[in-house]
Amino acid sequence: MFDPAAGGPVLVIAPHPDDETLGAGGLLLRAAAAGRAIHWLIVTTMRPEEGWPAGRIAKRDREIAAVAADYGFAAVHRLGLPTARLDTLPLGDVVAALGQVVAEVQPEVILLPHRGDAHSDHQVVHDAGAACSKWFRYPSVRWTLVYETLSETDAGLQQAPAFRPDLFVDISGQLERKLAMTRHFDGEFHAFPFPRSETALRAQAQLRGAASGSEAAEAFMILRGRV
Repeated sequence: MFDPAAGGPVLVIAPHPDDETLGAGGLLLRAAAAGRAIHWLIVTTMRPEEGWPAGRIAKRDREIAAVAADYGFAAVHRLGLPTARLDTLPLGDVVAALGQVVAEVQPEVILLPHRGDAHSDHQVVHDAGAACSKWFRYPSVRWTLVYETLSETDAGLQQAPAFRPDLFVDISGQLERKLAMTRHFDGEFHAFPFPRSETALRAQAQLRGAASGSEAAEAFMILRGRV
């Protein structure tokens, strides 16, 4: 049985900063409070050569630093790949880059975005991360879980597999801190009914809690699990 409070390192793989908090912030907080090492792998970055202004890049760096400190990540791993352009890269290159981090961290748990998300970056990261969960290449990995991301998973393409959770993590004691984390990303969150809002995120947690018998929960799909 999966236990967020017991075991080895947890590696959350985020296509973009804030995906980790939207999808698995409560799980990460529970794991860290229990003494598990948590790691944050950010796949993409804003780069000036793609037209991102220096001021916005600097603000994003400050956001990442603040979020990392609040979670207490053991390390933040930044691959620096171009945001919104991962589908232009050879998948093997993305797999190799993620695989280096997995080999370094040796996580017991990998957290991935859903394959059916609307954003192409999420689709590429899912495929590359799934390739890095093979037990015979990365024997430390015992659990590979898929998280949901507001405004991406719910807007997923119809031809893609739907997000159908089979694991719920009680985050009743972590919800308020999770919501506070989102305030670091003030450029990404707006007033309800914008999907990336505190109101929507709270409602999602309550809905998942109602489905699983708690005040608030996060939902995951088990891609692979070994006990």
